[in-house]
Amino acid sequence: MSILLDSTTRLVVQGITGREGLYHTRNMKAAGTNIVAGVTPGRGGQTVEDVPVFDTVSEAQKATGANASCIFVPPPGAADAIMEAATAGIKLIVCITEGIPVIDMTRAMLVVREFGATLIGPNCPGMCTPGKGKIGIIPYQIFMPGPVGFISRSGTLTYEVVALLTEAGLGQSTCIGIGGDPIIGSTFIDHLRLFEKDPETKVVVICGEIGGSDEEDAAEYIKSMTKPVVSFVSGRTAPAGKRMGHAGAIISGNTGTAQGKVAALQAAKVPVADTIFEIPGLVKQVL
Repeated sequence: MSILLDSTTRLVVQGITGREGLYHTRNMKAAGTNIVAGVTPGRGGQTVEDVPVFDTVSEAQKATGANASCIFVPPPGAADAIMEAATAGIKLIVCITEGIPVIDMTRAMLVVREFGATLIGPNCPGMCTPGKGKIGIIPYQIFMPGPVGFISRSGTLTYEVVALLTEAGLGQSTCIGIGGDPIIGSTFIDHLRLFEKDPETKVVVICGEIGGSDEEDAAEYIKSMTKPVVSFVSGRTAPAGKRMGHAGAIISGNTGTAQGKVAALQAAKVPVADTIFEIPGLVKQVL
């Protein structure tokens, strides 16, 4: 058993004929992901990397039974691509695109919720279940199977921390990059719930950053969890009112400070690493 991605996953790649879509389709296939279709309007009937291309997600879903999607569509059309996947019955949607207008994501999220889909992203690296495959742009070679669940708002931190865990002999059950935009499809809590139920996951690592209240909300939920959680919060030296990297990484008034997030996690008895290099040691302590 694994969360979100397993042997039943049948992936459609939206934007498969573009440069990014094509490149990462090759990498996802190499990781063992079952890609059954691609979608690019106007390119229906073509084949890319032995994958049939359709004009719409609905056509692709009906022809192949696709139940997951990875979106490599430029920002002006990415929210429409999310809504197209949701209305076609796709239950797991991973959107890599960065720079989607907030108003577009507001509309998209209403549709995602209406159709009961799970959205990871946008502006995220995707997800990986070692031994089963990946959806997105995560470098698969740094992973190894094991008991550590991982959730991060930052793609780069995902790669760095996973590499440290693997180097320390701590394999991963599933790793999820939830994205760094102000409006994202799923939160720390959404995935903590899945890890809490997952028998392959023995400990969870969360990597947060300044901005928003997702980490504080997660801290409240963690109080009810039976599995240990280890955490890290980036951006501790960021000045208030200045966006740092991600669109959602901005301190507004008293909301979203690293200090507030660290305090909330510590109040929930969650060890907070001062640097990412401390994370493997903390994980070993709680396992």
